[in-house]
Amino acid sequence: MSEQQAPADFGRVDPDGTVYVRVGDTERSVGQIPDSTPEDAMAFYVRRFENLAAEVTLLESRVKAQAMSPEEAKAAIATARTNVDEANAVGDLAALTARLDAIAELLPAQIEARKAQRAEQNAATVAAKEAMVQEAEQLAQGDDWRGGVDRFRTLLDEWKALPRIDRTTDNELWHRFSSARTQYTRRRKAHFSDLNQRRDEAKALKEAIIAEAEPLADSTEWGPTSGAFRDLMQRWKAAGSARRQDDDALWTRFRAIQDKFFDARTAAQSAVDGEQSENLAAKQKLVEQVEADLQGVTDVETAKATHRDFLAKFNEVGHVPRNAMRDLDARVRSISDKVAEMEAAEWRRTDPEARRRAEETVQLFEGQIGRLREDLATAQERGDAKRVKDAEQSIATYESWLEQARETLADFSK
Repeated sequence: MSEQQAPADFGRVDPDGTVYVRVGDTERSVGQIPDSTPEDAMAFYVRRFENLAAEVTLLESRVKAQAMSPEEAKAAIATARTNVDEANAVGDLAALTARLDAIAELLPAQIEARKAQRAEQNAATVAAKEAMVQEAEQLAQGDDWRGGVDRFRTLLDEWKALPRIDRTTDNELWHRFSSARTQYTRRRKAHFSDLNQRRDEAKALKEAIIAEAEPLADSTEWGPTSGAFRDLMQRWKAAGSARRQDDDALWTRFRAIQDKFFDARTAAQSAVDGEQSENLAAKQKLVEQVEADLQGVTDVETAKATHRDFLAKFNEVGHVPRNAMRDLDARVRSISDKVAEMEAAEWRRTDPEARRRAEETVQLFEGQIGRLREDLATAQERGDAKRVKDAEQSIATYESWLEQARETLADFSK
């Protein structure tokens, strides 16, 4: 539509109400409205033209803003051109066709721009997937059995989020990525299979050691049997670790057998004059040594191993004079508290099994105290003053340890 001509200038109305539109040098009928004034009939078909012009204007804005793909725009222009060519409306239809032609001229440049954009996106996607493949292949050769699983999962999610590229390249990269993940999974399964086998072997070895230790618990041949227990302990350490739950239970059994023998040996040796003074000196030396060994230690497992080794040696030494027990026990409790606090801090980060072990320790000490009380009652009935004294001392010692164990367990409720 030109600026000088109104839409109605491109049509006319016959006396019978037939409305015509002129397109170039041709004229065609667009409709008839009986019982209507020429002005109303013309206005009706002009409104149709205005609606059609509004559709073309909207299409122009969408194409120029690239709100649709060139392919969608091409189809929309073709549809709009058909609508204009066949429109039963009065107005400058030729101008609308020219505007549609002008829109169509924009499409080749947009198509090329889209091609360039897709090529750039395709190159970026190829680079991203190649980087993922390289990382996956590095992971497949590594031994990060915990973090590697999570990283592969993340990489797979990122891969799925990327658009597809040409089938040949995409299939090739996916094959490399999938092969790396499969290789890692197989190596990981083989690692844990081997680890489980070694843990099962360690469990069997430790059960055999316990079976050998059980008959020694009642031996009164202090020297040879102590040496036998030392040999068993060396074999125990050399056996390696079973699964944590099994290892803790096996150690509890083995330790109880040792305690039974060494408690009996200590009770027998306590009859020797001056032995308790020597025991005191030995225990003080052990306490001083473990205090020095634990100084500056931050690794929980190292601290626990040092503490266990200390307690094993400490328990082997035997009883000390009663008037020295309180100070010595206070120092031992301080050492235990330090290790327990380290273990509690570690548990709060990583070890959900710590509470269970603390409960088992309390139960172990409670059970041992119960057995010692039975021994005390039996000794009292028999009037065996020496056994009564030994039992009371042992009960006092285990009650001290039980108090420490309960404090440790209480930390988990704070």
